[in-house]
Order: sequence, then C-alpha cells, then structure tokens
Amino acid sequence: MSENCRQLRYLSLLSEKYPTVAAAASEIIKIEAALRLPKETEHFMSDLHGENEAFIHILNNASGYIREKIDIVFAGELTQKERADLSTLIYYPEEKLPVLKAAQTDLEQWYHHTLLRLINLCRFVSSKHTRAHVRKCLPAGCAYVLDELLHAHFEDHDKKLYYGAIVDSIIAYHRADAYILRFCELIKRLAVDRLHIVGDLFDRGPRPDLILERLAEHHDVDIQWGNHDTVWMGAAAGSPICILTVLKTTLAYNNTDTIEHGYGISLRELDHLAQESYENSSVERWMPKGDQRNHSTKEALRRAAQMHKAVTVMMLKAEAEVIARNPDFQMQGRDYLNHIDYAKGTVRCGGKEYPLLDCDFPTVDPEHPTRMTEREQEVIRDLIRNFRESQLLQKHVQFLYSVGSVYKVTNGNLLYHGAVPMTAEGDFAEETFEGKRYAGKALFDYCDRRARQGFFAPEGSPRRQAGQDFLWYLWCGRLSPIYGRSAMTTFERLYIADKETHKEIKDPYYTLIQKEETADRILREFGLDQKHSHIINGHVPVRAVEGESPVKGNGKVVVIDGGFCRAYHEKTGIAGYTLVYNSRGLLLRTHQPFESAAKAVEEDEDITSSREYIYTAPVRLLVKDTDAGKEKRELIEDLRQLVKAYQTGELRENAQQ
Repeated sequence: MSENCRQLRYLSLLSEKYPTVAAAASEIIKIEAALRLPKETEHFMSDLHGENEAFIHILNNASGYIREKIDIVFAGELTQKERADLSTLIYYPEEKLPVLKAAQTDLEQWYHHTLLRLINLCRFVSSKHTRAHVRKCLPAGCAYVLDELLHAHFEDHDKKLYYGAIVDSIIAYHRADAYILRFCELIKRLAVDRLHIVGDLFDRGPRPDLILERLAEHHDVDIQWGNHDTVWMGAAAGSPICILTVLKTTLAYNNTDTIEHGYGISLRELDHLAQESYENSSVERWMPKGDQRNHSTKEALRRAAQMHKAVTVMMLKAEAEVIARNPDFQMQGRDYLNHIDYAKGTVRCGGKEYPLLDCDFPTVDPEHPTRMTEREQEVIRDLIRNFRESQLLQKHVQFLYSVGSVYKVTNGNLLYHGAVPMTAEGDFAEETFEGKRYAGKALFDYCDRRARQGFFAPEGSPRRQAGQDFLWYLWCGRLSPIYGRSAMTTFERLYIADKETHKEIKDPYYTLIQKEETADRILREFGLDQKHSHIINGHVPVRAVEGESPVKGNGKVVVIDGGFCRAYHEKTGIAGYTLVYNSRGLLLRTHQPFESAAKAVEEDEDITSSREYIYTAPVRLLVKDTDAGKEKRELIEDLRQLVKAYQTGELRENAQQ
C-alpha cells in the first residue's frame, strides 16, 4: 500500500470524529488555544517506604501549594487561624468538617462563608485549565452547579448576589456538606495534574498497602520501580525467594500489619515453625528495629524475632538455589550456607575466614546446607498460596505493572530510582544476560522486559521462573540499575562482627554523577536535550544534616530521597524532599517530620516545608512545550490535512453525522 493510500485511510478514520470542515476547524482552534495555557503541574515523590500518613498529607497539601494559594487569595481577609482551618478542611474534609461544624454558633452563616471561600479558591486554582478540562474533573451529580459557580461571568449581574442565591439554595436543601466535600476534592484535583513516584513504596514504614490504595485512585500517576517494589512484585507472582525476602524485611521492622491485616496473609505456619525450631534459641540479634508506633509486648517481639530468624535461614537457602541456577548474576560466593564450617563455627567471606556471631542452625543439615526441611517446604507452599490468593496484593502489583516501569522519560526529564551502572572510568557498565551484553538504556529496557516476564509468563514455564529470579536480582544484584551497590550484606551484618564486611560499595555512578558531563552523557543516552533536561533520582537518602545537597551535576540531577521514612530521619536530618515542576521551572521542597493525621485534624498541624527553585525556565513554559503539546501539534497537522482532503474532494463531508 502506498504512503498516500495509508494517509487517506487514516484521514478517513479521523473524519468519523470530525465529519466536516467546520468540525475539524473548530477542533484546531480549541487545541491552539489550549497550547497557550501554562504547562501542567507535575509532583514528584520518592522512597515513601510505607509512611502512609506523611505521604497522604503531602499529597493532600500538594507539597504546600494549596496553603500558598490560600494565603494569596485570602491575605488580609482571613486570620492565620482561619486560613489554617480552611487548609485542613481541604486536606481532610471528611474528618475536619464535623470538627468545624461543632464549633459554630451560627452554622448557616459558617456554611455561607465557607462555600464562598471554597468557590473563590477553586476559581483561582482552575484558572490555568481549560473549561473542558475542569468539567472533566467535576464530580457527577452536582457538575452543572459547580460549573456555573466556577465559570459564571458577571458583566450583567452582581457576583455576590448570584453566588449568594446559589449558596443559599445549597444550604436550604441541606446539600452544604456534600458541596464542601466536593469543592475540597476538586481543589486538590486541580492543584496537581500529574504525580510521579520515583520508587520504593514498600517496607520499613507501617502501611504501604494504604499508599497503593490511594495511588490506585489517583487521576494520573506513574511509578518508577524501586528495588523494594520489585521484590514485592516477585512475591505476588509466587517466587519463594522474593516471598522470604519480603518477610525477612517485614519482620526486621515488625511491620506485620501490612502482611496480616493489609493483605490478609497468614503467618501462622511460619510462627509455628519458628516456635518449634527456635524455642530455646537466643534471638537477641534478631529483635525487630524499634518504632515508637509499634506497641508490641515483649512476648510478641520475641515471637517476631523467632520468625525473623527462621525466615532468614530459609531465605539464605533459597538464595543459594537462585545463585546456582543463574550464573549470569555473578553472585557466586554469596551462597553463604555453602561456605560455613559448621564444626568450627566460621564462614568464608571475601577470601577470609570469620567466626560466626550465631552458630545456631537447627534447620540446616551441614551435609546439605541449602536443602529445605520438609517442614520448611510446607511453610513455603503455604506462604506461596497465601501471597497468590491475596486479592488486594494481586490488585496492587498489577497496578504497579500497569503504571510502572524501570524508568520514564517525560517532559524533558529522565526519572529512575537507582543508578545507571558505570565503570570507574565513566563508561556505561556492561552486563551479560542470556548470552547478550547490555549497558546504559539497553540495560534498563532489558530489565523492564524481564521483570514483566516474572509475573506474566505462563504458569510453570521456565520463562516465568527466570523472570521471578530476575525480580530478586533487581532487589540486590551487583549491576541492578535499581539497586546500585556491590552487594546487599544482610548475611554479613547478622553473622560477622567485622564491619568491613558490612560495607555495600556504591556504584561509581554515585561519584561520577557529581559531574555535569556525566549527567549530560546519561541524558544523551536516553535521547534527551542536555541543556534544559534533568535527571530525577531516588534510592539513596541525601544526608542534609551533614550538608549534602540533593542537587548534583551542576543542577542537572536532583536526588529526591531525603528520608521520607521515619527510620531515616536521624540520618538525613529532614523528613524528605518532593519536587514540583510547573510553568516556572523545578521547585524543590524540603519537609520536616510529620506527626500524625489525627494531630493535623485536631490542631491544624501542617508539614513545615521550605522551597527553592533549582531550575527556572528561560521563559514561562506552556502546554505547547510539553510532550502532550507535541501530540496536540501533531493532531493539528492531521486535522489540517483532513480539511485539505475535504476541500480537494478526496474525502466527502458528512454534515448529517
């Protein structure tokens, strides 16, 4: 088929939507107007690690954007307390509304003032959007009234009188609560157009499942997988090594709420095994890390420690199996159960012999150290069934696959969680998998394909098992682009006293990325213009308390892992970074710790944040400057060709359609 024929066929399909010259021309005019609006606001977050309350609060306040707009709109009109009440109402409308209502002496007047304030604020934050876009965001059932309130013109009538009449009717018909709730949600919806999560939703913090539930409801979100995400993805797929790894981390932080109450996965059989095998064992080294939010009894902590020890030994056995069947992973020597002298109580590590800190291996046969006992096999089968049958976990992991990837290129920015593996000389490090060599972007693309294979390849197939093994490799592999360290020294930290063995050497990337030329090289590799593009990175917490800056590579790289998880606050000195990309440029926000949603509702506590523009666009960015703008311009060109086809008679208009 000739190119002209293909083009005419495409235009014929397009004509079904735009059947006349007038229809096509109207669409061109509408798109050209939209191209001149300010670019969408993008919100970047990273390394949430289960901190659901802090995440939801920052999502609700749009990294401080909503409070800033309230201060602009109501400066001089409302007191600081009134502005704080209004902010909290918008963040937590269902929780704050009853509190505010209970404090009123004249509820009808309060309704009147609150609705008018929400209307004014909503008009302000919607001003950068087309009316068509705002209409799409309006909730069903009251869309017409909200549309009138937001887009009414007042050339011919009094604004206060018009608004007042509608608001009075809303109050009179007992619809005030419903409209307040809908305005609050609409303001949050319009404040941020797109959300990017740069990896690591799981582990350490209390409820990653609640974070994923909230993300699944978001209007426009993408996720770049972190290594804590891929191991959960493997666990949901039924990989024994990934399940055991997930449970080892969960028990180390005593976060069994996520497993048992969030995902409905029973740990009863594992608990029984742990009590049977480690009833008389010392588990001091296996006690969970402290978190003041966990109010566990001493007995509960001991049982968690017993399970932690039991699952760690099972994990080490499974690791040895995966390492043996995947020589490509280059992890030989890390199958430590094969390198223990059980009689002497020593282990060989890095060419040296070290005494073991714990020589108690009741489930290990020294003649066959990596062989699971029958009881362990039963427990693993039970766990696989529970992970596979958890409907919520399956839903969340399918969501991670549907909106997620190893990396993303969007609006001139390159997003990834870990590192682009590099050599000390600054070249992209090569790695061989399945007989082929990969480096740079090709390695990222290969990792993405193989990660999907672990979940979607046919049940029982070699490809599915290979993909699941690879999901574990992404968690801890030497050249995994989302791990970025020489090794994960879990065994060494538990069993060897010499801290030199505990070191996890960072990929040369983390030193080289300080240089602008490294950032430029990476951006070129992924097809980006180096002048105005940026790398947005997570994974390694920035130690702000020690003076480390999140901005590297002469402004080309922004590392937004600032220690969102409470377990990192001491190391970083802050409670995380978020990044906002609006029409003016890139705005970095530094956040201080957040106590709780309950305190936010009761006392109007907000997260204290500071802001800094780390990149200011040479001119204000418009929709036409974005990826969506490029697609719109391409559609305009297609519509022009359609108009030409109508005018030349190649296609016939259908005015009756």
